[in-house]
Amino acid sequence: MSVHQRIAITGASGLIGSALVGHLKAEGHTVQRLVRRTPVGPDEVKWDPQTGFVDLEPLRGVDAVIHLAGVGVGDKRWSKKYKSEILNSRLLGTTAIAHAVAELKPQVFISASAIGWYGESGNRAVVETDRAGDDFLAAVCREWEGAADLATDVRTVKIRTGLVLDPTGGALGKMLPLFRLGLGGKLGNGKQWWSWITLHDQIRAIVFALENPISGPVNLTAPNPVTNQEFTAALARAMHRPALFPAPAIALKIALGGFSSEILGSKKVIPHVLQEAGFTWDYPHISEALSALIED
Repeated sequence: MSVHQRIAITGASGLIGSALVGHLKAEGHTVQRLVRRTPVGPDEVKWDPQTGFVDLEPLRGVDAVIHLAGVGVGDKRWSKKYKSEILNSRLLGTTAIAHAVAELKPQVFISASAIGWYGESGNRAVVETDRAGDDFLAAVCREWEGAADLATDVRTVKIRTGLVLDPTGGALGKMLPLFRLGLGGKLGNGKQWWSWITLHDQIRAIVFALENPISGPVNLTAPNPVTNQEFTAALARAMHRPALFPAPAIALKIALGGFSSEILGSKKVIPHVLQEAGFTWDYPHISEALSALIED
């Protein structure tokens, strides 16, 4: 984006949000972060996803709104209470932001979603036009994306994010300590498909969505999904460690509760919209991606 823009972002302190804020500022854009606490600087704007309040006045004339906020699906065991938190944080927050966007009328609204939309897809490749699955996270994604559609008359992009790889956090951040100790290995039978993207390409793809006239659901994944066995083998190679210790499915279910279905489940997601729009990945293959991430 060569032209200076003013961009409002929720979830700016998360793994993706903080990297995106840094990138946009480095490009010379003005970033306004929506925060739930009392704002402490001119770049912060108050909002409350629980009540639906968004302070609109400081946001008048904003060029783009990027909505990334929501509680982490892998942060806690999926108790009934936490499952309702996962849904409500997305549904209430997205509804509040979408209503604000409908009034502010920026050029573009980018709203987070996830490849959880597709549910369990086994060995079948899925693209943006495929219907939603029927498990808990698919239901969450349906509600989540439906709320984003409340931003009428604004170009809306719903980014279905895959497994975002960065050594500082997310799934890879959790796996690295085990692999460093030589305790890493495939999860379950290892045949499940993982659809991944580096944090670097995730940020580039979000900026691409800002700049290009795409809309609707967009899969933010690399073009070459891998099986969990291929992923763990590539990670072991990148770290010069053996991958000897498979984690049995039953142990993962005990340790992770409901979230184990995301680790053991299979989603072979193809980023068709990005491919058709001419986006190019800096890290399209898992071996190079992990080598770069581990060496850095």
